[in-house]
Amino acid sequence: MIIDILSWILLLTGGALGILGGIGIHRFPDFYTRLHAGGITDTLCAMLILTGLALQAGWSLAAFKLGMIFMFLFFTSPTASHALASAAMHSGLKPRLEGDEPAGVPHHD
Repeated sequence: MIIDILSWILLLTGGALGILGGIGIHRFPDFYTRLHAGGITDTLCAMLILTGLALQAGWSLAAFKLGMIFMFLFFTSPTASHALASAAMHSGLKPRLEGDEPAGVPHHD
């Protein structure tokens, strides 16, 4: 019973973080902040959901496979985020700094 409750708490928290990451990707102003929101929530969301699923599975082959999936995501998600940021920086996409006007807003002097 306690494991079921803990599992559901982890699953719901992971789902909520996934939704918040999606909102952050939609709301943040530029590529780099969106990438940060996606990268951070992706890893934590996956960890919570996979841990919740592993608790539901118990000590089994399925839990081992979920652990392996988590290890794969733990190493590849930050690496992919870094590669995307590096590619964007090398292509000339500059981060939006404080005081910069958002794209599409006409400049009035």
